[in-house]
Amino acid sequence: MPWNDNANPGPWGSPPEGGAGKPGGGGDDETPRPRREEPRRGPPSPPDPAAILRRLADDLRRRFSGPAGQGVRPGAVAAVAGVAFLLWTLTGVYTVQANQEAVITRFGGYARSVGPGLHFHMPIPIERAELVSVTNQNKTVIGGTPGAEAPDESLMLTGDENIVDLSFTVQWHVADAAAYLFRVRDPDDAVKAVAESAMREIVGRSALKSILTNGRGLVQSQTLALMQRILDGYHAGVSIDAVQIQNANPPAEVVPAYQDIARAGQDAQSNINVANTYRNRVVNEAKGDAAKIVQAAQGYREQVIREARGQASRFNALYAQYRLAPAVTRERLYIQTMQLVLSNSSKVIIDAKGATTPIILPPDAFRLKSATDAAPPAPAAAPAATAAPAPGNNQ
Repeated sequence: MPWNDNANPGPWGSPPEGGAGKPGGGGDDETPRPRREEPRRGPPSPPDPAAILRRLADDLRRRFSGPAGQGVRPGAVAAVAGVAFLLWTLTGVYTVQANQEAVITRFGGYARSVGPGLHFHMPIPIERAELVSVTNQNKTVIGGTPGAEAPDESLMLTGDENIVDLSFTVQWHVADAAAYLFRVRDPDDAVKAVAESAMREIVGRSALKSILTNGRGLVQSQTLALMQRILDGYHAGVSIDAVQIQNANPPAEVVPAYQDIARAGQDAQSNINVANTYRNRVVNEAKGDAAKIVQAAQGYREQVIREARGQASRFNALYAQYRLAPAVTRERLYIQTMQLVLSNSSKVIIDAKGATTPIILPPDAFRLKSATDAAPPAPAAAPAATAAPAPGNNQ
């Protein structure tokens, strides 16, 4: 395409009329040359840190510098020193929460302890404040969680030479903040080590059966007392609140054998209970029979004693009457004795005077009659008058 083609003016635009703008042409009026289009601007560049620091330094130099040749202003130095001293003083202000206790150290050594509230100590590094929680309950687990794989610390030897898989927790709190910080290097590890040692000692004195059944409470209380005694000896500043056994079982390898032992023990206890029941029943029956015999003997003794006393009293009364009238008394005694003897025997009285034929008695004439017989049978012989012998002839 030719350079002077007006149909396409090119990048400089269309030339002015009269041909003045053509290359190499001239004219009376000088026409300015066409401008190029400005390039497009990209994203703004980030600020230069070095330039910012230079501007800041210049600003500070302008503010704190005195007149020319006089150096830094004295007032500016005093202001900077005052601000620095104020900031340094504020490092001594601290707040102690309600569940905390502050331990103040002076050049690293213990100085004092303060309670909750807003306090002030000498600025750092002269004094520092260590905040210790003294009311929160801390929990230490020994032996892992129940059901998990037992670590070595959970396997313990009992007093009857058995092995028990035991896990327990210890709840404790800080009783003396200063001792807690400075007496023991790592109090948490010390509590765990003491807990494991104390539990092993108590378990070593106890039988496996008591640990697995109803002896856990005694093991827990003894372990707590032993732990507290050991930690007090260390001056650890820790108070043990509770020891709780979470899990106590035989090792997994001997569980079937232990279950067999437990079932055998239950069967033995059942048989013992049956035997005790039978013993109690037999003993009670024997005691009842013995009491019955003793009571019968005591009743018989009282009966014999009273009868003897009555006979003695009767004899004394008869003897007194005999002394007053011996003949009458002998006759009366004879009649009573004969009445007593003859009333209990079968008897037949025959008057043989004037009899010429033998007297035949029936076979049951001398048969003993029972008390239920209505009336005695009539004798076969004719009734005859009975005459009692004179009492004076039978003495």
